[in-house]
Amino acid sequence: MAYARGKYAQAISDRSGMAFPYNEMVREWNGMLVHKSEFESKHPQLQPKPHGGDMQALKNSRTDRTENDVAQLLPENPFTTYAASSGVINVHAPGHGLTNGDTYRFRGTPKLAGNYSNPLSFDGIAGSNIAKAAGYAITTGKFVSDSRVTTNTSDNFYFTVDTSTATAGGVKGGGFPVSVGPATLSA
Repeated sequence: MAYARGKYAQAISDRSGMAFPYNEMVREWNGMLVHKSEFESKHPQLQPKPHGGDMQALKNSRTDRTENDVAQLLPENPFTTYAASSGVINVHAPGHGLTNGDTYRFRGTPKLAGNYSNPLSFDGIAGSNIAKAAGYAITTGKFVSDSRVTTNTSDNFYFTVDTSTATAGGVKGGGFPVSVGPATLSA
């Protein structure tokens, strides 16, 4: 079948609805018949290149390791007795990150073979009592009175010693270096 050339023919654009010479009309990718001035090519994002799956496995991967327990160094004379005849001791330890209710042990200067000396004695509290091998359960915050504890839990905590009480109260001590760490910590 033969078609006319359309030398004088007009066509209506599917995009604008205007009449254009038939010879100047082109068909777009979506089937619309439009004038060549209105032609829009197909956007490349309509035909994305195939993309394979991302790699997931790592060569020579290892599982997470468990960090060893470590003792935390306390500032000089970190202990302060609460009051006379009281066994409560406030401990100043900026940013300690210790957990309320957990048991921790205090240690003095490190010695050879993984042993530690006791913190210095002060205000009637023996250093050997502070460095008890079983440790003490701590409470975060600063003990102010029997009914009140400050909310400064990130810099202070307190514990109650077992066998001795303060003679004066409000006395700082312990010496330097003093550390606090898990009761189960071994060198």
